[in-house]
Amino acid sequence: MAEARRVRAAELFGQGRSGVEIARMLGASEESVRRWKRVWEEGGADGLRRRPATGRPPKLDDAQVERVRTALEQGAQAHGFEADLWTLERVGLVVERVTGVVLSRASVWRLLTGRLGWSLQHPERRAVERDESEIARWIAHEWPQIKKGR
Repeated sequence: MAEARRVRAAELFGQGRSGVEIARMLGASEESVRRWKRVWEEGGADGLRRRPATGRPPKLDDAQVERVRTALEQGAQAHGFEADLWTLERVGLVVERVTGVVLSRASVWRLLTGRLGWSLQHPERRAVERDESEIARWIAHEWPQIKKGR
């Protein structure tokens, strides 16, 4: 929407309208219109269009991210880890093996949550000796007896 206002302002500059008039028509401040006009005079209407965000480019390109996704979906045990549980350190090792790029823990977290869309999961803790059928029997037969005694 902001870009559309700036582009409309460029059209109005071309028509010779005053800055005050353009500001009133577009609901913008006069200072913004003056700034837009300076940019328009230097670079034309393209100068007022939205530019992609600047900053450091990501260490992994899209193809590398997909290779990492494929590797992670195989599970941790497929990569030589004892338990099938992913940690930031383990994911970082797999990223390094698959792409040759070393990432910090924070970068691994951003990769997992941002680019891969994964979320934090905690494993469900259950005793190895747990017997579901015995639990169901106890709830059905013994618990009602205990509850009656109250």
